[in-house]
Amino acid sequence: MTRSVIDPITRIEGHLRVEMEVDNGVVQDAWVSGGCFRGMELVVQDRTPEDAAQIVERICGVCPVSHAHASSIAGDKAYGITISNNARIVRNLLEGAQFLHSHILWLYNLAALDYVNPLNALNANVDEAYAVALENGLALHSDLNQLYDKLGAFAANGQLSIFSGNWFGADGGEAYKLTPELDLILTSHYLEALKMQARASEMAALLGGKMPHVMTSIPGGNMWVPTESKLDDLLAMATEVRDWVNDTVLADTVALAGPYAEALTFGKGCGRYIAWGVFEGNGWPYGDDYIEQMKNRYLPMGVLNENFDVSDVEESKIQEYMGHSWYQGDDTYTSPYFTTDPAYTDYNVDDRYTWVKCPTYDGKPMEAGSMSRIFAAYVRGVPFIKENVDAVLAILGAKPGDLSAFQSTLGRTAIRQIETMYVADLMVEWVNELAEAIKGGDSEYFRAPERITGEGSGFWEAPRGALYHSEKVVDGKIEGYQIIIPSTWNLAPINSAGEHGPLEQALIGVPVADIEMPINALRTVHSFDPCTACAVHVTDRATGKSFETVTSPWGVK
Repeated sequence: MTRSVIDPITRIEGHLRVEMEVDNGVVQDAWVSGGCFRGMELVVQDRTPEDAAQIVERICGVCPVSHAHASSIAGDKAYGITISNNARIVRNLLEGAQFLHSHILWLYNLAALDYVNPLNALNANVDEAYAVALENGLALHSDLNQLYDKLGAFAANGQLSIFSGNWFGADGGEAYKLTPELDLILTSHYLEALKMQARASEMAALLGGKMPHVMTSIPGGNMWVPTESKLDDLLAMATEVRDWVNDTVLADTVALAGPYAEALTFGKGCGRYIAWGVFEGNGWPYGDDYIEQMKNRYLPMGVLNENFDVSDVEESKIQEYMGHSWYQGDDTYTSPYFTTDPAYTDYNVDDRYTWVKCPTYDGKPMEAGSMSRIFAAYVRGVPFIKENVDAVLAILGAKPGDLSAFQSTLGRTAIRQIETMYVADLMVEWVNELAEAIKGGDSEYFRAPERITGEGSGFWEAPRGALYHSEKVVDGKIEGYQIIIPSTWNLAPINSAGEHGPLEQALIGVPVADIEMPINALRTVHSFDPCTACAVHVTDRATGKSFETVTSPWGVK
């Protein structure tokens, strides 16, 4: 039996452990363990919904805006508020800026180094790299000669900086398959992405007062009031990011499909999907009908079964099971519920092994994330999504409408770029829409509560997937609060019926050629973009081999 512990896997957020049992080079079983208890539901107890919208952002520094908005929507519902049209647009802009920041950061600075080896770029012929970029429609925004010299300086002094601590030697050096020229081109985009994700965050800071942990979104609307100069700045930044995104992200992902075609054959997951929807539609407010509101979002709500049949969300079908998590008892709670009783025991995959609760929808594990949103939008008939999904399917050699072609590690990675392009285009559209509303005399951004006692649920999306906040308010103070974040769905442990969670299912069947560097497992974990840092624990039934290493983000052992 072989055990391999890597703690942490870098290029991911938070604290996560993945334990896998491997036989004949294939993962046979897997357990995902979240290693951090936050208890944010307890922190907001007895506070106001306005306080909660600010506090729950601290769940995450990458997607704080989504938590502020989900909490604000819950507060809107509890207070009986329908926000104004301008507040709708401003929330969309703020959320869109965060989505662009997160998507760009994830693709290039978190996931790309599973496929791109910047050190191999030192073997490139720079003139040939320019020819390869032109031949494959890859963006050229950087001086490749200058980059080649910079990489050479990194290698010469032994300080590999941001490229340290990766598994470039996995599978005996055969795991990385790009030519030196492609590695050079995509490394240039990695460095450009540092600027572009920062520019997206700059937009969020302009709209939110600062970033991360914005200050302007609260129940009732928004406290940001645009000026002409702020709108000019916002439009310039949105246009800059949109142009770079449209030039770069999808073409780069398609470039990986040939060399890494194997990654289209594993990592499917549970095959069922949830999306609560995000970015309120321009037919606002849909007569205060919550279901219509979610169905008419730019990325609409949808619950999809194994056949991609779509249905509307029913809150009462959302449950969380405690039997394999470090909480009191083994009950199953139906949402909304307001019980959070931590009870750590020991790490034991046959009993309790994670701080992550086990959410199910209608009793089944469900995948959340960008792929879920794209599937829901495709089935709901969103024109931009349908056109671009079918275009990518054609590149993959699949039939139009065959969404199953994306059910894999690389498919999950590729389809997210369609959403990045969609949001980038919408950002420019929303800035112009807000400017036209202001020209028409609309200056309303906030509405006061209709009542101070009530209950409300905020169905929304973070970049990583379906986000749910629910609260009970009595005389302006919170008496109960529940949160289900996207990674809770994806990292769910075994449920009460004995079914593995989505990431655990995706890992089962993944090929592992190198027990010390299980790169395909890493690629699969990164494709979900979990909001956790990871430790991977691999077990081989046959050899009994043992390996352990600890790495920091700088590659120090």
